[in-house]
Amino acid sequence: MQSSRQVYDRKAGTTYTDVQYGGGFLKTLYGTAFGKLIMPVMLSTPVSKIGGIYTDTFLSRMHIGSFIRKNNINMEEYEERKFRSLNDFFTRKVKEGRRPVAEGEDVFVAPADSKLSVYPISSDSRVLIKGNEYSVADLVGSKEVCDGYHDGLCLVFRLSVDDYHRYAFPADGTVVSYRHIKGRLHTVCDISSAHRVYQENSRVVSILQTKAFEEMIMIEVGALMVGRIVNHKLVSFRKGQEKGYFRLGGSTIVVLVNHGKLTLDEDITEHVGRDAEVRLRYGERVGRAT
Repeated sequence: MQSSRQVYDRKAGTTYTDVQYGGGFLKTLYGTAFGKLIMPVMLSTPVSKIGGIYTDTFLSRMHIGSFIRKNNINMEEYEERKFRSLNDFFTRKVKEGRRPVAEGEDVFVAPADSKLSVYPISSDSRVLIKGNEYSVADLVGSKEVCDGYHDGLCLVFRLSVDDYHRYAFPADGTVVSYRHIKGRLHTVCDISSAHRVYQENSRVVSILQTKAFEEMIMIEVGALMVGRIVNHKLVSFRKGQEKGYFRLGGSTIVVLVNHGKLTLDEDITEHVGRDAEVRLRYGERVGRAT
């Protein structure tokens, strides 16, 4: 059995059902007595590392062809070269000009090819994500850092396994700090909604000082069997500049914006209000500074 979500593709102007990759296995892991029994082993650091080591080997190249076919990946968008491993393929780059960055100093852009959900941060600093409530402090790992985000916006960019897994800064600015928070590796799909996904997953929390939106927090979340988040060492950055990339697996990016600093585009506001995700491409406009 597979999990699915309704997604609005703003480029095509259509809504479709997004099927979760590997849903059968995840349903077993999270929804059965046997799955709960083996979960501690499957989510252990050694198992995750073994999976990661194999996908970095020359032998894993044999899976690239089937991976492309199964996920309907359009290779015309990506660089043409021989890949050393499955992970080398997974972190492939797009061709020049295939992910144009929306212009405008006051424009906020999508950090990745992803499906966007938007949640208001309530007065008690809790947001609803994947059917559960999470405090902003849980996401960031520090209550003190979250001061000032009351009534702001929590933007959740969900990447699927077939998406481009390099991600960008959503605006111009500078990096104030990076923090890596280790955690157990749970999947980020709906099937795991009974678990405190964002609190338990490995993640990197960046505090950014931007020109158009003042301070914001950007969080990269590792998923099941992934945990490897690679960020470039940058101090200053431009909107749409590559921030880093995820290694093999589905992953999520969360961006927290202060109250009154971002006005979302009308079509995004309309569709997230209907509980649908909005499909976006790396560098695509999400909204403007208020």
